[in-house]
Amino acid sequence: MTQSYDPAREGAQMSFDGRMSYGDYLSLDAILTAQKPLSAAHDELLFIIQHQTAELWMKLALHELGAARSAIAAGTLPPAFKMLARVARIMEQLNSAWDVLRTMTPSDYTRFRDDLGQSSGFQSWQYRLIEFAAGNRNVAMLRPHAHRADILAKLEGELAQPSLYDVALAALNRSGVAVPADVLTRDFSQPWAADDRVTAAWAKVYAAPEDHWQMYELAEKLVDFEDYFRRWRFNHVTTVERVIGLKRGTGGTGGVSYLRRMLEVELFPELWHLRTSL
Repeated sequence: MTQSYDPAREGAQMSFDGRMSYGDYLSLDAILTAQKPLSAAHDELLFIIQHQTAELWMKLALHELGAARSAIAAGTLPPAFKMLARVARIMEQLNSAWDVLRTMTPSDYTRFRDDLGQSSGFQSWQYRLIEFAAGNRNVAMLRPHAHRADILAKLEGELAQPSLYDVALAALNRSGVAVPADVLTRDFSQPWAADDRVTAAWAKVYAAPEDHWQMYELAEKLVDFEDYFRRWRFNHVTTVERVIGLKRGTGGTGGVSYLRRMLEVELFPELWHLRTSL
């Protein structure tokens, strides 16, 4: 009889009494007991895990976006490129997750939808922070979080500082491609509005990338991020329509109609608009 394999013979640690284990390090007891279905429906666990894991990926995205913004502001662009590339891969993970949720049919969802009450992904403050950090700023979106002073402070703090796109434009100006002064000193809490002068500035970079290589790479990293972000929005609206049709969302939004409106939002509009004139 073949002797069973014992990893301890090769040095594997097998005893963890009083020592840090894998589960300890990752706080798995807390994570794996955080799923608390409110119904007996089989698919509610899928719904909960889908959204909890999305929030974990968004936490990482915010970590990377914040570090990338700081690096760009400090003029250390190569690390920012890596961080922004990672954010795009995070968005790819979030996109793939919709494929799992789409295995839930309308009949499956109706078995526990009423148990959600008024809770909705529309209320995700981390998602709102990502949008605010990227530059899509809308002070009306603070209201769903007014009941939580700590979360409201995070969102208001984000609105008080330059967005990722604002620091990118400042970097573009420092590189020698002039950006209008009123753009650089604008009220950062306000939504970004497409500006033909900014399109013209980025167009100079794309017209001669060999002369502006770092700005060219920065622009493409921003486009990569938005590309995946747009796909996430599209997959979101498609999944919602597949599961609930045109019903209103649990949080009171128009559901599909609201999500379709979000498809029209551009984070870095000039980087897309310039392509037409090249």
